[in-house]
Amino acid sequence: MGRIQRITPFLWFDQNAEEAADFYVGVFPNSRIVRTARYGETAREIGATPGAVMVIDFDLDGVRFAALNGGPNFRFTEAVSFVVHCESQQEVDYYWDKLGAAGDPAAQQCGWLKDRFGLSWQIVPAPVLELLTTGGVTAERAMGAVLKMKKIDIAEVERAAGTL
Repeated sequence: MGRIQRITPFLWFDQNAEEAADFYVGVFPNSRIVRTARYGETAREIGATPGAVMVIDFDLDGVRFAALNGGPNFRFTEAVSFVVHCESQQEVDYYWDKLGAAGDPAAQQCGWLKDRFGLSWQIVPAPVLELLTTGGVTAERAMGAVLKMKKIDIAEVERAAGTL
């Protein structure tokens, strides 16, 4: 047995945890469904259907996640998001298009988006993150460009920062 991942993001879905896990596994390379636990007969006491997915564990490119079909009590908010670090514009475009498909267009700003399940993601290009953390005028110009964007355009941020 390998090293245990000490902290695992645990996501609460109404009744579509399996659909979400399948979707995310299809987006990220080196990803897989690890195991599925189903509700038993005692689940009737809480209004769940015996045999339905209760918890599904999945790996996304080496990071373990768990998803629960817990009912409609809780929803995702922008207070929690997952950052996808990208090396190129091609990666930014890929993850933006895949994760943003059927998501809320009104929730797209500065590299943030909501997917079709309401989960927030940040699609962050490494070259832009580097510019934003350099300080001074370069960082200010880069931030000014990012604030005007939905999906981050690396070349446009570099032009605005004066580095291209």
